[in-house]
Amino acid sequence: MDNHLFKLSDSVSKWPFHKVLVANRGEIAVRIIRTCRVLGLATVAVYSDADSQALHVKLADEAVKIGPANASQSYLNIAALMAAVQLTGADALHPGYGFLSESPQLARACQENHIKLIGPSAELMELLGDKERARQTMQRAGLPIVEGSQSIITDLSTAQQQAEQIGYPIMLKAAAGGGGKGMRILHSAEELNQQFATAQDEARASFDDRRMYMERYLAHPRHIEVQIIADRYGHAIALSERDCTIQARHQKVIEEAPAVVIPEAIRSEMLSRCEVAVAQLHYEGVGTIEFLYNEDGSYYFMEMNTRIQVEHAISEQVNQVDLIELQLRLAAGGLLSGQRPSTQGFALECRINALTPGKITALHLPGGQGVRVDTAIYQGYQVPTNYDGMIAKLIVYGNRRQRVLKQMQTIVDETVIEGVQTNLGELAQILREPDFQRLKTTVNWLDELQSQEVEQ
Repeated sequence: MDNHLFKLSDSVSKWPFHKVLVANRGEIAVRIIRTCRVLGLATVAVYSDADSQALHVKLADEAVKIGPANASQSYLNIAALMAAVQLTGADALHPGYGFLSESPQLARACQENHIKLIGPSAELMELLGDKERARQTMQRAGLPIVEGSQSIITDLSTAQQQAEQIGYPIMLKAAAGGGGKGMRILHSAEELNQQFATAQDEARASFDDRRMYMERYLAHPRHIEVQIIADRYGHAIALSERDCTIQARHQKVIEEAPAVVIPEAIRSEMLSRCEVAVAQLHYEGVGTIEFLYNEDGSYYFMEMNTRIQVEHAISEQVNQVDLIELQLRLAAGGLLSGQRPSTQGFALECRINALTPGKITALHLPGGQGVRVDTAIYQGYQVPTNYDGMIAKLIVYGNRRQRVLKQMQTIVDETVIEGVQTNLGELAQILREPDFQRLKTTVNWLDELQSQEVEQ
């Protein structure tokens, strides 16, 4: 841990909690358990029927089955999680990302059961989960915003009225979460009528929440996000930014840090504004502020995620910190000190997705200098049908972008995962595309590229 950035005693006796229940699955559950073990904190895994042989179950000190494969009856079941807490005597809960990671209801349940949630308060989750309130709050704190709906939307009639006020095209979003779930680009009232109910159902399935939100659609921006950390004493630091522009159907595919397209003056302004905004919120923990960034240097606040991100690893590499450890130490009352660190080098992440379920019959994951693989798979592992398809993340770190791109191409080519279909071929193609190498991309670039290939 970088001492000039963060100070807290490493003594386990100083921890106000000693056993962490990891309310998630897959690679993020494994990631959290590993850091807890390094820090001397006991861990509890929870699992569904589909995950009885999952790696996080094998690595944790204890494991509790919380329900059937259906996420709504297991990983989204707050009552089952609280029962697991009581059964094991866990005194802290880490929600990871996805599932209930941004749920005020889970935060309140933890408070009522005297469990330390590794994350911000329920009140802040509600504020930042309400897209319109979050936009107004961030605008008052000095962040620019794009025009959006004036209230949360729960029915088609309200959606139609708000869309007419904003003007098409619009972006329809789930109010309670991110990750592209429930998100639609709509160019007309007819498209809104056709897709609103489907988007609502997708939001409910992912977040157990049907509330929607919309904003004016910007056609050709980049997706930039700022990694922030904040303590309970009002100190906030923006560690760095990430470029998450390469997306397929609003799902991130490749991320990089730092965002080399941003001039230094704009980067400094963006990071400083984020620090001011987060400090004014009295935010505690790790979070991410997301922006749409235009070629002319203008940028607009989209949302703030009150959790760890899938792509946190690349921020860890360029800042030489462990963000999971920071989450735990901030939750334990740690005090931030020092100034914003300067980033060192460049990091790239590729997400490997399983496109089909099945048993992994052969597996080779690469290694070497500057290479990191975050995963929960192993040879013989059965990839279930019930959850998000991401099964691994390849991370490469080096001195400069072009060298890292070359190394990542080699790493992707070397990776072997048999028994299930994956997107490794797609990743290899993207890495070799001239537009990607020259940073001539927008959030729609990959969708347009794939559409052209289908037409051909």
